[in-house]
Amino acid sequence: MLENWVVVPTCLPLILRRCHACGSDRFRANGKFRVNANHKLIDVWLLVRCVACGDTAKLTILERVNVRSVRPALLNRLHENDLGLAAELLADPSVLRRNHVALDWEGAWRLDTGESVPGDPLEVSVHFAARIPVRPVRLIAEGCGLSRAKVERLIEEGKVVSAVRLRGKVSEDFAFTLKR
Repeated sequence: MLENWVVVPTCLPLILRRCHACGSDRFRANGKFRVNANHKLIDVWLLVRCVACGDTAKLTILERVNVRSVRPALLNRLHENDLGLAAELLADPSVLRRNHVALDWEGAWRLDTGESVPGDPLEVSVHFAARIPVRPVRLIAEGCGLSRAKVERLIEEGKVVSAVRLRGKVSEDFAFTLKR
């Protein structure tokens, strides 16, 4: 029987960026945007706050873009400080690259395993609701109630098999089989 697990974000991840005021390297986004228009050009920033000192920084979303080229629905969401839009933009690799930042997902996600059906072998399909990099060993350990060391041993013994590499991190959907 195939089980479906889902990795779900619980809040916005922390943003890894150095604070110029205190030297901390973590910022938190709260979904607030700053929109500035100068004649026919618009700039948009996502405001982030340092977790240590509270100083504010800006992540560039749009820079010197013609107002007419921005969809009205997007502009409304920016003016309304849409938290969902902030999550979408933080998931965009081009926004992260442009601002030279990375995301820290520690403590910002959970694994939903649903109703567990006992069986041998256990076949599981893991779906990611957002691009959250997680080690498969951690997911398997958490979902099956095992230690990570035990999962590592099961992989070595060939009792956990998958088409994807179970070492390192993944953020794409995958499936695995656990034979006990």
